[in-house]
Amino acid sequence: MKANCWHGKHDMRVQDVPDPKILSSRDAIVKITSTAICGSDLHLYNGFIPTMEKGDILGHEFMGEIVEVGKDVHNIKVGDRVVVPFPIACGACGACRAQAYSLCENSNPNAWMAEKFMGYSPAGLFGYSHMLGGFAGGQAEYARVPFADVGPLKVPDGLSDDKVLFLSDILPTGYMGAEMCDIKPGDTIAVWGCGPVGQFAIASAKLLGAERVIAIDRVPERLAMAEQRAGATDVINYEEQEVLAALKDMTGGVGPDGCIDAVGTEAHMPGPMYGYDRMKQALMLETDRAFALRQAIRACRNGGTVSVIGVYGGFIDKFPMGSLMNRSLTLRSGQCHVHRYLKPLLERIEKGDIDPSFVISHHLNLDDAPQGYDMFLHKADACTKVVLTTA
Repeated sequence: MKANCWHGKHDMRVQDVPDPKILSSRDAIVKITSTAICGSDLHLYNGFIPTMEKGDILGHEFMGEIVEVGKDVHNIKVGDRVVVPFPIACGACGACRAQAYSLCENSNPNAWMAEKFMGYSPAGLFGYSHMLGGFAGGQAEYARVPFADVGPLKVPDGLSDDKVLFLSDILPTGYMGAEMCDIKPGDTIAVWGCGPVGQFAIASAKLLGAERVIAIDRVPERLAMAEQRAGATDVINYEEQEVLAALKDMTGGVGPDGCIDAVGTEAHMPGPMYGYDRMKQALMLETDRAFALRQAIRACRNGGTVSVIGVYGGFIDKFPMGSLMNRSLTLRSGQCHVHRYLKPLLERIEKGDIDPSFVISHHLNLDDAPQGYDMFLHKADACTKVVLTTA
């Protein structure tokens, strides 16, 4: 089969690889119909995530048709159309029973690697380094899905791939980011980053009852999408306005009730601090550029909540712990517990509450995956989201 494989920084290659096989009675094989390039895939593309190996198949946002199932998989059958959550979860451990699926205690066979780096291991993830399981991803013609009796969601034939594909990751991620803010009627929420996850965080904050949602980015097309499609009430271009001052002005000097960091490890910032953090990264003195997180903490109102859904890989410098502690802020974070949100968000899509396809700017063939990565990284041709098809 064809698959998009990692060969080093900015080196993606679509090549022939062996077809996946059933390895466990709880496995399924999915013939991929649609798969997407995620913003967190760019962290792999840019070389910021350790324990990658040449030839690793990328991709954790995918869906398709079941073509084979193990003998213990009874919830789905051959011919079913499914969307696959990006965390791999067993469904039976303590974390899974608590619906904290991205913390599954049984799905990462390389947990020892993650424990050395993080203290404890999260769940295994599709296509996202050997530290997180070394599982082949879904930017391919076929994929093996472990614990298929727990993960894949059967979707109605009447809904297009474009409407349900993002249930695999970014729609639940944006929703969880908003949910972690404990939004109450009348609340003001600020969202750093207007990529696809940020767009869904904005839309979700509105769905959950926020009165004002302020979108923060530097790309005019993304800010326009935030206003026109996601429902942002206000926008800030951080290259044209000083963010903290603008937020104080918009909120009468109080600050937002909740601040969502939908940026993560590769944040940008005008001015000398950007060069400082880039230098520290080059010298391996820190792994993440945390401008958005620092700013979100400082901007949040006293007693408010900072929600972190942007992906971070390791260590950051100049963390404003004094602001966090002295102002009684709540910091909440996590890889999304996708399984928890699949059915409720599918129902919202079916009702017409949200059509997630609005973030898609480009459809490409799987063969064009390397071009898609370059386009997405450089935001060329107003690129906001690339969906790859195998047809």
